[in-house]
Amino acid sequence: MTDTDARVIRGVAASKGARRRLNGGGPRAGVITAFLTPFFLPFVLFYLVPVGYAIWQSFRVVRRTGGQYGTSYTTFGGFEQYGHVFENTEFWSSIGRIGLFGIVQVPVMLFVALIMALLLDTPLLKLKSFFRIAVFMPYAVPGVIAAIMWSYLYSPQLSPVVDLLQGLGLHPDFLGPGAVLWSAANISTWLWTGYNMLIMYSALQSVPQELYEAAKLDGASNWAIAWRIKVPMIAPSIVLTTVFSIIGTLQLYAEPAVLRQISSNISSTYTPNMLAYAVASGNNYQQAAAISVVIALITFVLSFGFMRLTSKRAGL
Repeated sequence: MTDTDARVIRGVAASKGARRRLNGGGPRAGVITAFLTPFFLPFVLFYLVPVGYAIWQSFRVVRRTGGQYGTSYTTFGGFEQYGHVFENTEFWSSIGRIGLFGIVQVPVMLFVALIMALLLDTPLLKLKSFFRIAVFMPYAVPGVIAAIMWSYLYSPQLSPVVDLLQGLGLHPDFLGPGAVLWSAANISTWLWTGYNMLIMYSALQSVPQELYEAAKLDGASNWAIAWRIKVPMIAPSIVLTTVFSIIGTLQLYAEPAVLRQISSNISSTYTPNMLAYAVASGNNYQQAAAISVVIALITFVLSFGFMRLTSKRAGL
């Protein structure tokens, strides 16, 4: 065997060894498995399996033999449960109500979050750390606790705010039929504005300072720098927070559920999630599963559709 042949054989052996490593063979496969298992095991057990079980249950129905008081059994029913969901007027009422909620509350919340992020990013603002923590602090409060706290402020019998406004000649009814939806929207805005502000403010920190310096040399004002440079540069983060807000809106549950304890203007089917819970409480798990799947599909279509519409303009 010549020296050239020996080098060729060593090269082939090294190549096979590298290919085995790339294919996950040897000790490296065990390391990869050890790192990925803590994620994939809970992901499969607590996400994929429940989702798959809910989808399976949505295709099943409960039948009875021997009349209303006969023996019940569960069998495959195809799309029967989905037919009941689409014929349910309470479901569409809750979807319309939550759609109105999202159309008003999400833009208002994100606009306030954007203004706060821009204020925190300007050198003119003093005590930045204090304001950053103060705005973000409500996010640390659990949603149920926040709803209970605001219920106290909305209650005509307990609220000092209502007493103060009545002393000024005003008679607000925060829990009335025309205001209770916006009272819940106010709680959501208070809870999530700081979270969205932090995402936008973090995006602002990654904008190159040279852009601001060049704009100032060209005579741009702070207002022009904010709206013509900063806002376009953080457009991807604005799109991201909007998608999060769309998903959160369709999952609205805690705020109206807590306010329902002190207001008769919130029914058990006020939001899609409350409807699904009410149906499940009536032991109709199959229809509750179908409602949940439809809510998930609507959430996916709205969030994915919004991303498709804005991705090119936002540079995603």
